[in-house]
Amino acid sequence: MTGNVRVEQADTITKLVERHTGAVVISGSHGGVYAGYCAARGGVRAVILNDAGVGKDRAGIGSLDYLDALGMPAATVDHASAGIANAAEMAALGRISFVNACAAVLGCAPAQTTAACAAMMARAAQWSAEVPAYAEARFVILPANGGPAVIGCDSASLLDPGDDGCIVITGSHGGLLNGRPDGAIAPQLKAITFCDAGGGRNGAGFARLPTLDARGIAAATVAADSARIGDARSCYEDGRISHLNETAAAMGCTVGASVRQFVDRLRQTG
Repeated sequence: MTGNVRVEQADTITKLVERHTGAVVISGSHGGVYAGYCAARGGVRAVILNDAGVGKDRAGIGSLDYLDALGMPAATVDHASAGIANAAEMAALGRISFVNACAAVLGCAPAQTTAACAAMMARAAQWSAEVPAYAEARFVILPANGGPAVIGCDSASLLDPGDDGCIVITGSHGGLLNGRPDGAIAPQLKAITFCDAGGGRNGAGFARLPTLDARGIAAATVAADSARIGDARSCYEDGRISHLNETAAAMGCTVGASVRQFVDRLRQTG
């Protein structure tokens, strides 16, 4: 508690609850535009996200300008200082990499600790702008046509139970919430890709890959500097594979290949 304003944590900004409303929230999510939208929709006073390696077109910090337009202070933590998807680690170890103008006015600045930045944000008045609509995309990249369909999802939260057997290209990072195995990837997919979020501390950005080996799901990450995090179409069209799990490697997939090549290889396997 800073004054009457709470500083709360959330490993993912997509699952805010009532206690986050009006609070300063330190979240393990990447700092893309959709994360900013989720923070605004949740009514938080200010937010600190992970810069996810910044990446192509600075997509990993896209929320900062978006939230400036709404009057919300926002900042990102250097992905190398604290693991993505781990709000507790970001709060304890994180160093600020970028701040928006609303945060700078409060004294927030790069190189601060996450805790110091959050304390300054707690002095902010609650913003009140109308939050514009934002629709995440889920779309068919390639129809089945006798093989596995290829689906694009800007967020892994858009996975559907009917995706069993599909290859899914996501814009999400490849981290594990609080570093622990979870059930976020529920369908029995043939394969899935994530953004590596720059890798970060202890390889947090690709930590999910080996957990999918036990289910026989081929999994890979896309280099953050090759495609925009949060944008499945960019990941498919521009992405380059940075890490693979054992299942994907056994199917002949290779690091350095394009995502298109990764998909083509998997569609050729039984």
